[in-house]
Amino acid sequence: MNIAVVGTGYVGLVTGTCFAETGNQVICVDNNLNKLESLKEGNIPIFEPGLDVLFNRNVEEGRLKFTSDLKSAVEQSSVIFLALPTPPDEDGSADLSYILGVANDLSTMIDTYKIIVDKSTVPVGTAELVHAAIAKNTSPDLFDVVSNPEFLREGLAVEDFMKPDRVVIGTSSDKARKYMDQLYRPFVRQGNPIFYMDERSAEITKYAANAYLATRISFMNEIANLCERVGANVDMVRMGMGSDSRIGKRFLFPGVGYGGSCFPKDVLALYHTAEQYKYDFRILKSVMAVNEKQKFVLFEKISTYFNHNLKGLKIAVWGLAFKPNTDDIREAPALYVIDALLNAGAHISVFDPEAMDNVKKIYGDKLSYTDNAYAAAKDANALAIITEWSEFRNPDFERLASLMADKIIFDGRNVYELEQMAETGFHYESIGREII
Repeated sequence: MNIAVVGTGYVGLVTGTCFAETGNQVICVDNNLNKLESLKEGNIPIFEPGLDVLFNRNVEEGRLKFTSDLKSAVEQSSVIFLALPTPPDEDGSADLSYILGVANDLSTMIDTYKIIVDKSTVPVGTAELVHAAIAKNTSPDLFDVVSNPEFLREGLAVEDFMKPDRVVIGTSSDKARKYMDQLYRPFVRQGNPIFYMDERSAEITKYAANAYLATRISFMNEIANLCERVGANVDMVRMGMGSDSRIGKRFLFPGVGYGGSCFPKDVLALYHTAEQYKYDFRILKSVMAVNEKQKFVLFEKISTYFNHNLKGLKIAVWGLAFKPNTDDIREAPALYVIDALLNAGAHISVFDPEAMDNVKKIYGDKLSYTDNAYAAAKDANALAIITEWSEFRNPDFERLASLMADKIIFDGRNVYELEQMAETGFHYESIGREII
């Protein structure tokens, strides 16, 4: 099948590459000429494990191409995916200007039947708005608008696309359904479902899923904070809860709050949608409030230990991305901790396997950037672990002790076992557990 993917951001690039991998002819469209030239040269602008292999293979095979010419891409394609940004407006609602702008452009380009697919995370009713925008200048018989939300986890996006838990397709058109079924059948050969539903239900499904996962995270962070007050161990609580088949084990790990490109934005957008329809979504209000507070829990632990006087102290930070296996720092908890430490007068040295360049763009020379985790810890008065990269899980604690000015670790992701840390001689504080 011939496919156009409009937008070469995280979702667009993964979508286009993975569709090409199953034999489709894919044209990715973007108006950023520098980015397009870089992609044509084989440079991928995001870090996503496994994407480079598929990308290079399909470019070499001629199945994955890049252009700035939207009209040409539309003429060559039967299915057009819109994978465009939907950043939050000041009031928290999703900004649809990019999607509706392209929809307006498409309205003058369609003269044979096309399927327009909203791949971006969009609020309920967007498919209708896109349909109305395109219908201004072309016959409604020449196109259908489908809602097909993505469920990609950064760091596992290729696996998620190639072997999805489920595919959600919102359409009222039998013709569009047949096209989408043909497109996605290769990805669900092991029996995972394709759910067909109306467009509005598909749109809200993505928000509902992310909001529920964010709720689990905030709930466990509240439990962890309570555990510290009462002298309980959140690890034990988590295992006891997770063994209940009605609850399950995933997203029960406490930490320093959720971040990234999806959870903060999607929770806020769903809350805004509820407000538009005069519904007080009290749970989501609490989820957001808890998360905002949780971002500063680690800083508060550090500040309290040093009697609220951090001026001149050196704090090492391990982990800057909002989660492991990505270079994405959007709404990353590390940034909130760093801001608080800087405001308190601390000197900060940082290390992250992938996100350093993105952090440099924000902080410049306000931070010290190092080549490895041990270099960041050299002469530090304390170490703060904020992202649980695998390489941080088994450090040489003797080497770490010899490098640091003080043997103090603040662990925002509960990376280490308490028994293990008791043997190292470090002062160790984590989330929802006793202080060692």
